[in-house]
Amino acid sequence: MQTQFGDSSFRFDWVISPALIDQALKRFSLGMYSIHGPCHWARVYENGMRLAQSTGARLDVVALFALSHDVCRTNEGIDRQHGLESAKWIQKLNGKYFHLDEEGMDLLVRAIRYHSDGLIHEDVTVQTCWDADRLDLARVSIFPTPERLCTTAARNADILSWATERAFRKVPAFETLKQWGLDLNTCVVE
Repeated sequence: MQTQFGDSSFRFDWVISPALIDQALKRFSLGMYSIHGPCHWARVYENGMRLAQSTGARLDVVALFALSHDVCRTNEGIDRQHGLESAKWIQKLNGKYFHLDEEGMDLLVRAIRYHSDGLIHEDVTVQTCWDADRLDLARVSIFPTPERLCTTAARNADILSWATERAFRKVPAFETLKQWGLDLNTCVVE
């Protein structure tokens, strides 16, 4: 399917396998309908893939970040340890459920570990991961502003508007959910 931001039918089966998705769902304790759950992961994935078209970020790292950055959350509110715990969790799966080189793993761990700290990072892949997540903040009525985003791509008015509207309306990322083998009714549009 073509969109104004390019091809939205990204296929990264070589990175996100059904077995990895199963591991993420088993680890995630807040449930399928959580604001930090699979529907959020799928929108972050699509945000990241669109941003990476402009930023040149490593797609494997961005894809894995989307699936795993909130997997160890213990609540829907402030959870200061979830980045650290999610980073530890994903490290244990490298070589079993996916394969990243040392540099990719370092980028992924940094992106996950510090994603909710409001930082800016010098690496474009980490920046793309963080912006992909920040562009979905409107789902919790936090509206990202350009000065809080890392990349020029995320600050683009059209992308910012598109992602914010999707997040605010909690629009499911149906193509990604379908690719991941998840029930398309997993997400409820309010």
